[in-house]
Amino acid sequence: MKSYLRILAYVKPYWVYAILNVLFNILTILFSLFTFAMLAPFLNLLFEKSQMVTEKPDLSFSSDALIDYLNYWMSQIIISQGKMDALLLICMALLGAFFLRNLARFMSMYFLANVRIGAVRDIRNQVFSKLLILPLSFYSSRKKGDIMARVTTDVQEVEYSIMNYMEMIIRDPITIIAYFIFLLSMSPQLTLFVIIVLPVTGYIIGQIGKTLRKKSKVGQARFAAMLSTIEESITGLRIIKAFNAIGFLDNKFYGQNKSYADLSMGIYRRRDLSSPLSEFLSSVVIIFVLWYGGNLVLGKNSTISAEVFITYIAVFSQIIPPAKTFATGFYSMQKGIASADRIFEILDAEEIIEEKPNAKPIKDFKEGIEYRNVFFSYEKAYVLKNINLKIHKGKIIALVGPSGGGKSTLVDMLPRFYDVIKGDIFIDGIDLRDYKINDIRGLMGMVTQESILFNDTVFNNIAFGLKGVSEDRIIEAAKIANAHEFIEQMPEGYQTNIGDRGTKLSGGQKQRLSIARAILRNPPILIMDEATSSLDTESERLVQDALSKVMSNRTSIVIAHRLSTIKFADEIIVIQKGEIIERGNHKKLLEKDGIYKKLHDLQTFA
Repeated sequence: MKSYLRILAYVKPYWVYAILNVLFNILTILFSLFTFAMLAPFLNLLFEKSQMVTEKPDLSFSSDALIDYLNYWMSQIIISQGKMDALLLICMALLGAFFLRNLARFMSMYFLANVRIGAVRDIRNQVFSKLLILPLSFYSSRKKGDIMARVTTDVQEVEYSIMNYMEMIIRDPITIIAYFIFLLSMSPQLTLFVIIVLPVTGYIIGQIGKTLRKKSKVGQARFAAMLSTIEESITGLRIIKAFNAIGFLDNKFYGQNKSYADLSMGIYRRRDLSSPLSEFLSSVVIIFVLWYGGNLVLGKNSTISAEVFITYIAVFSQIIPPAKTFATGFYSMQKGIASADRIFEILDAEEIIEEKPNAKPIKDFKEGIEYRNVFFSYEKAYVLKNINLKIHKGKIIALVGPSGGGKSTLVDMLPRFYDVIKGDIFIDGIDLRDYKINDIRGLMGMVTQESILFNDTVFNNIAFGLKGVSEDRIIEAAKIANAHEFIEQMPEGYQTNIGDRGTKLSGGQKQRLSIARAILRNPPILIMDEATSSLDTESERLVQDALSKVMSNRTSIVIAHRLSTIKFADEIIVIQKGEIIERGNHKKLLEKDGIYKKLHDLQTFA
């Protein structure tokens, strides 16, 4: 119930449309009751079961008063114009009532669409925005397919199973209550009997629906696992084919698909049971009403006339459709609430990287960066231990050492992808956590080992995240990155689409586009995480030349495995098992004859 109320909270911005929906639903109910109110007087007068009413009755809010007034109205028509004209007028009145009823029904659905679509759009926007601000650690233990499923299929399920039946929560109870009040005024004794019998059917439906929510949540998790397999298979298709693993992936996917299909079968059977079950139980109630009402009509002390009883049954039969919709909606909502729970797991995820309310702006980098007694861990063991490092403005600092030593983690804390566990990081003498996060990241450009590009044009990839960038600036950045020449040779130049993750480009071309993207922002701090390690010799030369241009007059932090690329660094930091074990320039480190020299000799020998 808590999850359902949270979903309904998204309706608040659209309360005007919701009120209009309720208003037109009430009009629909009133026009429906008017048509049924005409039934008893029509039967009375048509078959001459009662005398003509010549005195105008007083109007009041009860079914008896309404029926008496309609008796009077019909009597006047029959007396003045005859039965045939009265029949024609009655039919015209019914036609008008049905038209207004359905017009009101359309208008209620018309305004509901604004509420339903708007609320779902807001949910999807909020989930996506939350995904963008969550720390990288959130994704380390989760599959991309599962996250994608929550943003797409789970939100879609909320729209179909909850928003689609949201009107039911308001319309159907109002309809049932209004009809019951009408029935109560017609025959209190018979209506009290119905009120006693109906809760039994509601209890049975509720018991069957309890298991549906749990099974639906499991089903969504299995679907997410299947989506993850699809995503991983498309991404790793080259490896799958190279290692003859097509059969292995087939079997894995078939197993997941079968498991999901079997569970879905049970879920749909339970949900599909709702409509026939509610209809059967409603029929049972109607039979009880016919039996009990028949006794009231045929008994010695008759308390209800035959024509009123017929009208009563006609009105009561109209309670069945909203009751069926309510039962069907109850089942569907259990499935939707299971999806809502998965969505709220993302929305409620802790934002470890938080910005202080009084965070300071920073637009310029003036002095330097300092890591002071920094410790960091992902789980229990420390990945970084007691790191002390000063990086002065304009200097080039290189980080080297064995894989898994903590080099990437060290630089990832600078743009606050992660925060320190112990210690502090300062920029220009002020703690990193005291600045606005966007301002900090605005000072930095990053080029990683894996070139992250998007399925868009060359132009938009270089200008990524910036608005109103001129083509001249894009071309200038591309030239500095040694990318302009190959871009010009592409079919549509800078407007050429590079495919998913830049699949139409070589590794060197991708990396040079990444460098051009960093150059365009003209950042005072440049971070390069093994930017040339996966390239061939020619591509490495071009990329290294581009990096040399970029790093001039900038503070640069370079992570490198190829030591030949960082000989020029002002200071080289050797990190092993999360600790700084050596530091100095290239010449001094060789003279120390330590870890750096061993790494250098191994690469020279190779």
